[in-house]
Parts: sequence; C-alpha cells; structure tokens
Amino acid sequence: MTHYTGSGPYCYANSLAMVLGDTAPPPAVIEVLTGSPFGFELLGGTVPLFDPYGWDPDFGLDTAVALLGVRCERTSGGTAEEAEERLRELSARGPVLVGPVDMGLLLHQPGTPTTEGGDHFVVVLEVDAGTVVFHDPHGHPYATLPVADFLAAWEAKAIGYADAPYVMRAGFVRERQVTATDALRRSLPDAQRWLAGRADRSVPTGTLGGTAGVEALAAQADGGLDAGTRGFLAHFAVRVGARRLADAAHCLASLRLTRSAAVAAGQSRLVGSLQHPLVRGEDRASADLLRRIAPTYEQLRTTLAAETS
Repeated sequence: MTHYTGSGPYCYANSLAMVLGDTAPPPAVIEVLTGSPFGFELLGGTVPLFDPYGWDPDFGLDTAVALLGVRCERTSGGTAEEAEERLRELSARGPVLVGPVDMGLLLHQPGTPTTEGGDHFVVVLEVDAGTVVFHDPHGHPYATLPVADFLAAWEAKAIGYADAPYVMRAGFVRERQVTATDALRRSLPDAQRWLAGRADRSVPTGTLGGTAGVEALAAQADGGLDAGTRGFLAHFAVRVGARRLADAAHCLASLRLTRSAAVAAGQSRLVGSLQHPLVRGEDRASADLLRRIAPTYEQLRTTLAAETS
C-alpha cells in the first residue's frame, strides 16, 4: 500500500500540528485521532460528508487534543470587540487556533467573498493595530486581513455546527507524554462507536448515517445529482473522504491491525474512484460506486472489533 502524501483540505489537523510545534504528530495521525474517517453522514438528507453521523471538526479537535495528552483554553462568544480583545491578548502569548471561520469571507483567498466557502480553521500569529497575521493551511502562510474582515469571517454565521461565534483555542500545555502509537490505540474504542452510529450527538432533521446515508445518496445519483451536490462532492467531500480513509488505513497498519487497514484502504480506493465520474457528470457510475461503498463501514466496524478483542 503506497501511502498518499500531498495537498488536501486538512485545515484543523494542520492547524493543530502548527500550534503544537515540534511535539506534534503528523497531521495524518491528528486527523485519524479526531475520528473523522470512521463513518458517513448525509446531513439533513442533502449534504454528503465522509465523516461519522453526529461528528464535526470542533468536537473532533477536542478529542484529538485530549488523546495527545494536551490541554488548552477554548473560548467563544461575546461581541466582536470582546473577541478581538481576547485574540490580541492570547496571540501575544503564542499561536492561537481559530475556527471555525467562514472560508468564503476570508478575503485574502481568490474568488471571495462567496456564500459557498464552508468552514475553515487557521492559526493566528499576531494582531497589530489594524491587521491579523495568520497561517492559513489552505496554502497561505503569513496571510493578513484587516481586523474587521477577519472578525466577519470568524463570526461563522453560516457554519451550521458552530454553537457560538469567535471560537478559539490557546495556551496549549502538554500534561503527559503520549506517543502517536499510544494515542491511536486509545482512539480505537471511539472509532468503533462512530462506526456503530452514536446516538448522543444532535444532528439536523433528516440526517442519515453510515450505510443508510450512502444508499440514500446513491438513490439520489440514480435520478441525477443536482449541480450543487455534485460540485460539493467533487471539490471537497470526495477529496477529504478518500484521504481520511487512506490515513486511517496507514495508521491501522502501523498498529498491526492488518485486516482493518485493508478494509480502510479499500474504502479509500472506492471513494477516490468517485472523483472522475462526478466531474464527468456520470451519475449512474457514481451510484454504482456508492453502493459498493455502503456496506464497508459495517465491515470495518466488525473487522476492527475482531482484531482488537
């Protein structure tokens, strides 16, 4: 198995790696620790995401931070002026992981503003008199924005899972030494819970998870995907989904869970194979691939349970 290395929408994993510095595991490991590879959800019955039912990046970040033996201060809410004051104070002490932010309002990126930006995470380095300086893991080191523009994106009005505006994490402190291998092993029970379908996480009405979600998306593809769904899959969901599963396969193999790694690698290959028919508008071919993907999440759950029992 040749492990993928390259670009991809791993904003929160890359951001956490940046703030942890030399002690951070690779972003691929961080991504797996968040739990993101272990499921599928059709959010509200319409938005396809190759992540578990009820999962979101904010929750996943907290999970990864704890598994790595690190603590930090998470703050949110208040007015724009209060958030700016907090950001100025905390960034003077060290890098601050900020997000979610509305990617469509990050005006240093070409093509903005747009209503189709989605959620994003960045690392703020400093705030001077009128400018925020930050590393944007979407290819923009030392990006800058006027404070007012940064705050507008950071308010995250369009981000459905954001329970409050102006979320940031700072003051990262390592409480105990944890190897990447140990953290991955401790994450396996959560991976199995995600794959089984958790009932303790709120989701929008109509959301379907796992096999049912993939099959529902396949049924939509049978009738022809609308342009928005096809574009979302081709520009984001398939790219990140295939990479997450490839990284999960690599991490599982590092734990000598060879059968589980093989299942995850097969999933990654199938998800990655969706890219061409989606771009070409071949929805029937996409539907066929989705039906091959649908049973693999339960297959991964049972294989992982057998290998770790």
